[in-house]
Amino acid sequence: MSAWLNDETTLRTATAAPRGVDIFALLRDRADHRSDDRAAQVTASGAAWLAGASPSPRSTLSQWEAHPSAPGVLPCGSAFDVVNVPALFGRRMLERLWAEGPGSGPVATHRGRMLLFASPGTAQRLPSLLAWEEWGTGSAGGSRHPGALPPVLCHGTGDAVTVPPLTGCEGAGGPRWVVAPDTRAPWLPGPDVLLWACVRVGRTAAPSTTGNSIFPPADPGANVYDVTRRR
Repeated sequence: MSAWLNDETTLRTATAAPRGVDIFALLRDRADHRSDDRAAQVTASGAAWLAGASPSPRSTLSQWEAHPSAPGVLPCGSAFDVVNVPALFGRRMLERLWAEGPGSGPVATHRGRMLLFASPGTAQRLPSLLAWEEWGTGSAGGSRHPGALPPVLCHGTGDAVTVPPLTGCEGAGGPRWVVAPDTRAPWLPGPDVLLWACVRVGRTAAPSTTGNSIFPPADPGANVYDVTRRR
C-alpha cells in the first residue's frame, strides 16, 4: 500500500516541482535556505527513508517526484509503526520526550491527531504495557485513573497511515510534519519510551491524589459499614 493520494486542492494551492526537476535536489536546496525550520522540513535522506517503507520504493519515489505536494499512504510494520493520539495529548508527550527523555522520531499531525513514528513492533506491545500499568486504553474495564489517558491507537503490520507531503504551502491544511524525517536511519522510540511518556503526561493531567482516595466518591444516600470492627 504505497498509493499516493490525489489531493487536487493541495496540488492547486501548493507549489509543485516543475517536470524534470530532481525532487531530492529541491529538498536539499529548501533545507539549506530554511535551516531555522528544519524540524518541519523533509530532507532528501528523510524522503528516501519514507519511501523504503513501501514494497516498491522506486515506484513510490517516482510518484513523489510527480506530485511532491500531495499526501501519501504508507504501510506500517516494516520500517516503522505509528502511535496515534489526540493532538493536545501528543504535544504534551513531545514536550516530555524532548525535555526529560531521549527525544522522538518523526512526528506528524492529521485530522486533529498526532502520529508518532515508532520502532516496528511497538503497535503490538504498547497496548499490553498500558493495560499492565492499569491506565487503560479506552476499554470498558476501567482503570485506576479514569479519563487520564485518552484512547491510544497503534498502527502496525497490516495497517497503513497517511503521511504529509514532501513539499507544500504552510497552512494549506491536511497532514503536516511536526518533526520531519531528515535521515535514512532515524532513531525511533520503542514501546517502553512511549509508555513512559504516556504515563508521565497522564499522571500530570490527572487530579492530584494527595489527601484524596483513588476510588470514586461514595453515594451520600448509601449505607456505610465500618468493616474494621468485623472479626
